[in-house]
Amino acid sequence: MTTPGLNVDLDRSSPVPLYFQLAQQLEHAIRAGTLAPGYRLDNELQLAERYGLSRPTMRRAIQELVDKGLLVRKRGVGTQVVRGQVNRRVELTSLYDDLQRDGQRPTTRVLSIDRDEPAPDEVAARLNLPRGGRVVRLVRLRSAGDEPLAIMRNWLPVEVAAFDDAALAAHGLYELMRANGVHMRIAQQRIGARPATAEEAALLTEAAGAPLLTMERTTYDDSGHAVEFGTHVYRAGRYSFEITLVDR
Repeated sequence: MTTPGLNVDLDRSSPVPLYFQLAQQLEHAIRAGTLAPGYRLDNELQLAERYGLSRPTMRRAIQELVDKGLLVRKRGVGTQVVRGQVNRRVELTSLYDDLQRDGQRPTTRVLSIDRDEPAPDEVAARLNLPRGGRVVRLVRLRSAGDEPLAIMRNWLPVEVAAFDDAALAAHGLYELMRANGVHMRIAQQRIGARPATAEEAALLTEAAGAPLLTMERTTYDDSGHAVEFGTHVYRAGRYSFEITLVDR
């Protein structure tokens, strides 16, 4: 399928470069589903003529979206829309919440639940528990639709994990915790990267050693008690974090 008639509004008097304005509007159309996965864009020359741009400007706009993983160039086919990254703002929400908000269909495969095990030393320290304090350990595979996206490992104090296996498979962890009266207020979070293990790669349909984004988070309730420690890994090609920076 070729590019549908997409109206763009370019402000030629703005200091914002035209390629960037166009790339942003195309990105919005892709994320909103107006340009769905599989759509084939017209060639650069046709698009440049349509939008009254030079060919280098058009090429740069397209390259912006290729670099973000929203478009792919295929020899003999042209430029196509692909399934884009999950772009997650850094705020106190769960991945399940974010996927629902973005109109994607979150699904969960519960890989293991250990309901009363001694906390490893690092986990006990993060949750402010005595050494060997009892925790519930969860390991889940989170997908967007049928496409695996993240492996999530979480440890919770026993008293905040009052939900059964079926509920965990059908709902987000934070949703269940809120329903049980846990009011999450603040979290400390660290983002990094590392290569996938063979087991992680198999679950995420990636090659062994493929780059993964990592996130560690300790979450506190409105009384200041630690209620969750999580270590998650995400497919780097399907996931990104978005941070707003403010000049003080």
